Amino acid sequence: MIIDVYDTYSKSRNGRIIHFDVLLPSGGTKETALKFAREFLKEIGEPLELLKQERCNFCHSQDADGEIKDFIEKHGHFILQMEGCPEPH
Repeated sequence: MIIDVYDTYSKSRNGRIIHFDVLLPSGGTKETALKFAREFLKEIGEPLELLKQERCNFCHSQDADGEIKDFIEKHGHFILQMEGCPEPH
């Protein structure tokens, strides 16, 4: 499965950087990536208004397999948590 990676940054309520990638099946849109980015921020209790559209950008496409592929097939996306994110669940 080929996926598109959207490199995404926001800020937390206390001003720290929240960095994560939104992974979508290839051919997804920025609007879809933003939708899933907002859902993630809501899930972790961070303000949605601090996610700026220009901070969620297509980065590259790559092959996905294993757990990430399975998750995307079930849920339509995967959030790869990076800097400033809570412990993955």
